[in-house]
Amino acid sequence: MRKLLVILALCSLLAPAAALAQDAPTGVRGEILASMMDAGGKLQELAGAMPEAKYNWKPGKDVRSVGQVYLHVVAANYLIPSLIGAQPPMSMEELMKLDTQTMEPAKIRQMLKESYESASKAISAMPDSELESQVELFGMKMSKRATLILLASHSHEHLGQSIAYARSNNITPPWTARELAAKKAKAEPAKAGGK
Repeated sequence: MRKLLVILALCSLLAPAAALAQDAPTGVRGEILASMMDAGGKLQELAGAMPEAKYNWKPGKDVRSVGQVYLHVVAANYLIPSLIGAQPPMSMEELMKLDTQTMEPAKIRQMLKESYESASKAISAMPDSELESQVELFGMKMSKRATLILLASHSHEHLGQSIAYARSNNITPPWTARELAAKKAKAEPAKAGGK
């Protein structure tokens, strides 16, 4: 029974990825998109696993809280794609202040989900012919390709931060919990057979 539950859980995780893959760009944009969505999916899982009472927790005085880290990711998922032509749902000024806000965890989780959907659409909509076009970010010139790489790496950076925040609060990342459960389920029949 446990094995069946593990298989069903894995299938439910792979279904959205398979649907995304059908419409996903190929080449470097496809690779960047896959990387960003891998980190984004894990961030969303952590956001769901973190108790709502912990969204205001922070490891120190002058750093972002759990919820503010997620809001920082939301802001970047709109700000960075705006450099390649995507229209964010709020003004630049609002996005720049987003990670200083405190709001309901359910709203933060919804915003995180929507920001990844928006960033994914922006990457998919940008033609390969624009990859070497130049944009400016914080006074620096970079290619749109470098902008997309920044978008993906930003998600991975804050995934690592969010994992540390979760573990500091005795929360095992959901994908690790699934892996441990699968190993335990696999080991139990071997133990039973050895008795």
